[in-house]
Amino acid sequence: MPPADVHVSLKELSRLCAEAGFGPDDVPETALAALAGYLELLMKWNRVMNLVGTHTWQATFRTLIVDSLHLARFLRTLDLPEAPETWDLGAGAGLPGIPLRAVWQAGTYHLVDAREKRTLFLSNVLARHPLPGTVVFRGRVEEFMPTRPKADCVVSRAFLPWPEVLGLVHDHVAPGGVVVFLANEGAPATLPADWRVAARAEYVVQAPPPRGRGGAAAGDVTTRHLWAVALA
Repeated sequence: MPPADVHVSLKELSRLCAEAGFGPDDVPETALAALAGYLELLMKWNRVMNLVGTHTWQATFRTLIVDSLHLARFLRTLDLPEAPETWDLGAGAGLPGIPLRAVWQAGTYHLVDAREKRTLFLSNVLARHPLPGTVVFRGRVEEFMPTRPKADCVVSRAFLPWPEVLGLVHDHVAPGGVVVFLANEGAPATLPADWRVAARAEYVVQAPPPRGRGGAAAGDVTTRHLWAVALA
């Protein structure tokens, strides 16, 4: 029997956005509907594919979706072109990419992942809830990069250790482009000689539950970091 559908209340989702510090200017009504649609599909598919470690859409919002909303706020502070070429490496279940594109739709955004089941899920999401300029690429990053113009923005969340990411994309970042990391630690004290920290931010969210266990204890919080590096 296929997993049952999940219903996300727009009213409750709006309340959770406000609770996390994001109002209607950050998450307009159209974005709210896109977020709800994504959460419904993610929770449904998660029952058979184990896409994320959370088990309710509310916990998923509090521990994962908020990263995308903070990332959108961070990207707006960067000096990016009006229509940037953005690559999301190791896009996985679409976090942070899909919720990010619900609220930040500048330029073209490529969700890159080599895993067939993950890209099938992402393609299904975009077929049901189209997001402007958002494209799925199934294949290795090394296969993808030569097919595109140089990137204005590269997004990496737990794809590879940051030194490996910088080495991998070094020759594929446009002049003035940045690599943005979502991490549990701040920017390192030292970077390879030809890179510099361009911007950084931090925020606090409810701690995610250990994978395969119950929810996090009430009041548990963790600090997360965003940092952008550019070629010096």
